[in-house]
Amino acid sequence: MKIKIFTLGGTIDKTYFDKKSEYQVGEPKVVEILASMNVSFEYEFESLMRKDSLDMTEADRELLLERVRSDSHQRILVTHGTDTMIESAGKLQGIRDKVVVLTGAFWPAGFKASDAEFNVGCAVAALQSVPPGIYIAVNGRVFRADRVKKNREHNRFEDV
Repeated sequence: MKIKIFTLGGTIDKTYFDKKSEYQVGEPKVVEILASMNVSFEYEFESLMRKDSLDMTEADRELLLERVRSDSHQRILVTHGTDTMIESAGKLQGIRDKVVVLTGAFWPAGFKASDAEFNVGCAVAALQSVPPGIYIAVNGRVFRADRVKKNREHNRFEDV
């Protein structure tokens, strides 16, 4: 299996600097995560942007759509902030011949108690087991992108 990874930023890549919660979206962490997991599949990686998903624009989503649509890989992982992940997944809904899985984290990958590694692992498993379509893999679950909502109160995604 060979997958393509596009990174957009989001909490998974955030680096915090002080007690006031000032942060920057740093270097993508997914390659570091996959290396620590000793994965046995090939992947290509491309950073499209380093943004908090709340700062993403329609032009950013168009760029994501164009890059995913034109890429030759059939399995694509997208790391993304959780706040607008569903909107970006919706933008990709017209892509029917690929498996595209979006994932992210509620806590930065650099935090000891982060969900990032678990979510990336879940997303990679989904890439290998679901039929073509657009999915979100978070909280140990894989959701069809058109049948999910974010529960901000409980920091999780749920079925619609």
